[in-house]
Amino acid sequence: MRGKNLKVRLLIGAAIAIFFVLKKCSQQEVNQYTGRTQTISMSPDKEIAIGLQSAPQMAQQHGGLHSNNQYQALVDKVGTKLVNSSIAKDTPYRYEFHLLADPNTINAFALPGGQIFITHALFSKLENEDQLAGVLGHEIGHVLGRHSAERIAESEYWQGLTTAGSVGADMGGVISGIGQNTLLTNGRDDELESDDLGVRFMIKAGYNPKEMIGVMEILKAAAGPNRVPEFKSTHPDPDNRIEKIQESIEKYQNQSQKNAS
Repeated sequence: MRGKNLKVRLLIGAAIAIFFVLKKCSQQEVNQYTGRTQTISMSPDKEIAIGLQSAPQMAQQHGGLHSNNQYQALVDKVGTKLVNSSIAKDTPYRYEFHLLADPNTINAFALPGGQIFITHALFSKLENEDQLAGVLGHEIGHVLGRHSAERIAESEYWQGLTTAGSVGADMGGVISGIGQNTLLTNGRDDELESDDLGVRFMIKAGYNPKEMIGVMEILKAAAGPNRVPEFKSTHPDPDNRIEKIQESIEKYQNQSQKNAS
């Protein structure tokens, strides 16, 4: 009987696994703004809804919105300029830019659908408007690249395989671990893609893309000498990001020169 039960469990587990593999294949689509093939399980309208629903809670976790209207106006101005001068304006997303009161956490992040945040701790360390453009351009890249939606779809896929492994042969923990490693790798790729898009947006808006390197130096200094090794982090090491940013600057500047000639 035990052998028969095991066989039934293996068949059920295999069926569940096949279902989620086929589901993932059916969710493959090409991002029309980046040209990259992604696994996406939700519409842009759903992304926008998730972002709008989550925004108040995210702001609350960082001390609410900053009270200085002049600072907020600058964030709005730079963010809007980046959107209106780039392919971001052709997306269905509703871009809104928020300066958070948090004086300690050096961070910026984007929710699905266009809600973009920067903490005052990071804002206060930026040396000029171009660096602010670098931060916001990077976050716009996350939205346009649909990185959150992609991570959600990948998470659903690995959760499905975890269920299949648990039913079939008590291998759920192993498969779940593989899924987490994959998501971490995709996270680093997301950051590099957003850096590349950020450089592109900065050049289109007339900002100096080299100032994004200055942002990386700020992040590097803030992390200190004991920063997490790259293989343990979802973000690439700032030094590696600087190298890739320099490559992006050269690429897009060469393209601009060719288009002008």
